[in-house]
Amino acid sequence: MPETTQQQALNQSINTLDEAVKSGRFVRMRRLLSSLHPAETAHLLESLPPKERNVCWPIISPDLHGDVLAYMGDDVRADLLKDMDTADLINATEDLDTDDIADILQDLPEHVMREVLRAMDSQHRRRVEAILAYEEDTAGGLMSTDVTTVRSDITLEVVLRYLRLLGDELPANTDSLYVVDHSDHYIGTLALSQIVSRSRSLTVSKVMSHQIEAITADTPDTDVAHRFEKHDLISAPVVDKDNRLLGRITIDDVVDVIRDEAEHTMLSMAGLGEDEDTFAPIKKSVRRRSLWLGVNLLTAFLAAWVIGLFDTTIEKQVALAILMPIVASMGGVAGSQTLTLVIRSMALGQLNPKNQRWLLRKELAVGALNGIIWAFAIAIVTSLWFKNLELGALIGTAIIINLVAAALAGVTIPIALKRFGIDPALSGGVLLTTVTDVVGFVAFLGFATLFIV
Repeated sequence: MPETTQQQALNQSINTLDEAVKSGRFVRMRRLLSSLHPAETAHLLESLPPKERNVCWPIISPDLHGDVLAYMGDDVRADLLKDMDTADLINATEDLDTDDIADILQDLPEHVMREVLRAMDSQHRRRVEAILAYEEDTAGGLMSTDVTTVRSDITLEVVLRYLRLLGDELPANTDSLYVVDHSDHYIGTLALSQIVSRSRSLTVSKVMSHQIEAITADTPDTDVAHRFEKHDLISAPVVDKDNRLLGRITIDDVVDVIRDEAEHTMLSMAGLGEDEDTFAPIKKSVRRRSLWLGVNLLTAFLAAWVIGLFDTTIEKQVALAILMPIVASMGGVAGSQTLTLVIRSMALGQLNPKNQRWLLRKELAVGALNGIIWAFAIAIVTSLWFKNLELGALIGTAIIINLVAAALAGVTIPIALKRFGIDPALSGGVLLTTVTDVVGFVAFLGFATLFIV
């Protein structure tokens, strides 16, 4: 795949920075880092090994530390934060949006977080604490408390004067103002396009929209992303259980959720976290991955134990040992296809109790038909290869059984895991592989014991 212009620029920056680090040319390093957008700087630092990263971080202007940290993954950010003193942390978070400050504070030890909060003015502290009161993966943890509100009984002329007074203090990514009553209950939205295009003598109540429903603070962030996607939202209000306006979520925060969810689904299948540092120290990486390898080892021993039950059969018919991987591999691939489809449906909110049975029947039918098709092909090849029609029929039957079992497991495992509060993406693959290996070996070797040996 050809490199994009952005990737080429990143590689060039990395090479330039690497040469400057090795030659000790700190002025050149500072000039390069200061010329980048904070997001590009964060990306660049995440692309460096720890040693070079620790050399570059102090060179970046302290005034930019907060903006750079806001764009970093949790793992890299946590490593940099642990070496910053409280005064630097206070300076770094001073001009950030409240939601970005909350993200950074959640990576700090409790006592350091309290010190940083105490250094803020009371109004700013209350806003940040309002976000910290909610889980990070909810609408409340995702929102920003920087919102602009208006009453429904004032005219658009008054709203325009109010916006002129705000000037640069108007929150970024503001596409609408939120209409509230005197108790801050959310009523609706007032689009900026309506303010500038409608008669200034009209009241807000005549122009406002009721179409955008408020999001409750305890709504999972994935549900928030789905709502933004379905309704093409740029921003949305967040309310408490009494419909009082707490803050707003903007599209840039939702993009982060979508990206994190995609990375989570992909990396969880390998037992990795979406924020894991690619260049983390060896010891940390070994510690994180060893647990997953241990779980996989247990399942491998289970499959090996099943094979051991038929050791006499395998000794009498060596061809069985040659053909066993085919049975396991076909079941594993078929099961993974179904598992991936079901996990995707869960992530998109498409799967529910009403359509689960239909999906199960459909996947069983697909597994059975694919089993018949490929069983026939594998049986012919096996019969010609080993000149044994019985062996061909046997492996064909085992393939059909294993593909049906793979379809059954691919649907039921993620549903069962979710019901028990376990992430299907994290452990579904291991359980599925265990099922397809065990069922495949039992069917293949069991039939061989009964009909051939």
